[in-house]
Amino acid sequence: MAGEETELLVGMKNDGELPITIIAIRASVHLPFDHKLLVQNLSAQGFNNATVPTSAQATFPYIFAVSKFLQPGSFDLVGTIVYEIDQHPYQSTFHNGTIEVVDSGVFLSMESVFLITLGIALLVLFGLWVNGQIQNLSKKTKRASKVEVGTGTRDASMDEWLEGTSLGKSQSQKSKKKK
Repeated sequence: MAGEETELLVGMKNDGELPITIIAIRASVHLPFDHKLLVQNLSAQGFNNATVPTSAQATFPYIFAVSKFLQPGSFDLVGTIVYEIDQHPYQSTFHNGTIEVVDSGVFLSMESVFLITLGIALLVLFGLWVNGQIQNLSKKTKRASKVEVGTGTRDASMDEWLEGTSLGKSQSQKSKKKK
């Protein structure tokens, strides 16, 4: 978690003929897509020349904390142990992999709120769609009864008021053509 201490245990096995003197352990955090970009250089922890005798193994704790201002996400952690064999300094990378940094102290992040809201909205839309499909399937198709528009007989006295208009003239021409 960002801003909180994390303990990393580093194991060292001596298969050589000389004792190993442990000088320090250090680590750094890098961006996963470009390892050249250093995000945070973590503190080095000294061990006051602790030794690992021949044919033995030892475990050393390394306590570190990434910055509390570090954005949550994936980062590369590179851990290195610095040691001496017969007064010659060496270093060995014991970890070079991805770590997940999570935000501490926040119950709900904006991303979580967005995803929850999106999920609820999609469920509501799906429910409305299913409801509409059920209503379409359960609807009984009603046959519309014929509606009478006007009378079936044409009486000349009903069209008196149209005489002299263009409609009246076209109807009189139609009646002449029918005869």
